Amino acid sequence: MHPVARLPDEWKAGLAARSERPFRAEQIFKWIHARGVLDPHKMSDLAEPLRLWLAEEGMGVAEVAGVHRSSDATRKLLLRMGDGATIETVIIPANKGNEGDADLAAGDDDEETGGTTSTSTRTSTRTSTCTSTSMSTSGLGGERVTQCISTQVGCAMGCVFCASGVAGLKRHLGAHEIVAQVILGRQVLEGREELRNIVLMGMGEPLHNYDATARALRLLTHPMGMNLSPRRITVSTSGLVPEIGRLGADFAGQIGLAISLHAADDETRTRLMPVNRKYPLGELMAALRAYPLPKRRRIFIEYTLVAGKNDDLVEARKLARLLRDVPVKINLIPMNPIEASTLCAPAMAGVYAFQQVLIDEGYTCFVRKRRGDDVAAACGQLALLGAKPRVRVDRS
Repeated sequence: MHPVARLPDEWKAGLAARSERPFRAEQIFKWIHARGVLDPHKMSDLAEPLRLWLAEEGMGVAEVAGVHRSSDATRKLLLRMGDGATIETVIIPANKGNEGDADLAAGDDDEETGGTTSTSTRTSTRTSTCTSTSMSTSGLGGERVTQCISTQVGCAMGCVFCASGVAGLKRHLGAHEIVAQVILGRQVLEGREELRNIVLMGMGEPLHNYDATARALRLLTHPMGMNLSPRRITVSTSGLVPEIGRLGADFAGQIGLAISLHAADDETRTRLMPVNRKYPLGELMAALRAYPLPKRRRIFIEYTLVAGKNDDLVEARKLARLLRDVPVKINLIPMNPIEASTLCAPAMAGVYAFQQVLIDEGYTCFVRKRRGDDVAAACGQLALLGAKPRVRVDRS
């Protein structure tokens, strides 16, 4: 197991074989996860023989191969793994006017008074979380950022509106590679920016890589490390029903759940998302009803609006009926352009009309503001470097 993926008890077991004292395990874990130090030679309170041994173990994970800055201060990082594979991760600041976005608001439900349906907004934004150099997560006086992290190199799901699956799935990321995105991401934070939320909404399907994703969540939330609150972390899935159940059981529902839904009937959803053939809406809705949500928490429903496919008001009313008995917030995402598809977003007037139907039905519903699309960092635009786009057949 890679050193960055080890929990404190696992460090203790390995160090015991070297006759090291148990507290060294906590020291090493804190250096990596609380301080973000991956160079053993900089772990100043460790004896030199121990530092040399750690160096031999190999602490490196990835390097930042490029940073693309958007005009709205969103930053897309290109990371190169040890085997040469590349992934992308996105840091998005919480600018004024973003507060209504469902992703940015991860964990805020239990702070609402009475858990009543809130007023919707027409200006909300995708977010993804990152960590400051000191790993501060207090949120006291800092400027909030969210980092969107990846869990796979490529993606196997084949959703027609998403660039991540253009070349298919190349490989899973290890837990150390998932966590390293946060460790490296904080290096590009600016000024008073602080980690606020993490969303596993980057390249790949997190629940398709369940074991590594679950270990990464345990590392990110460990009290001796980054100590992130589980309610500030959201896992997005295209609807892998058995793994939704595992996530709920393993983390007692404390990890936020986002569902890439995108249609309210099986025929339409299957055209947009092939995974629906295996896990149709009836099974998916049953899994959402069974998810052990804490009091006043809700599931985020992500709905990408694709012109002529799922965007008319009939679809909005079908969506309202489908979600009637599930505690949800709805995030409407006008489709962002991708090179591999001729599909596009509807006019914003239609987006707002779709939103109004859902508001009138009593739902909390936000429209996601485009962030980072000028550097291909917006929702659905993260792609595998060097992958040759294929023109997708319009599944009408």
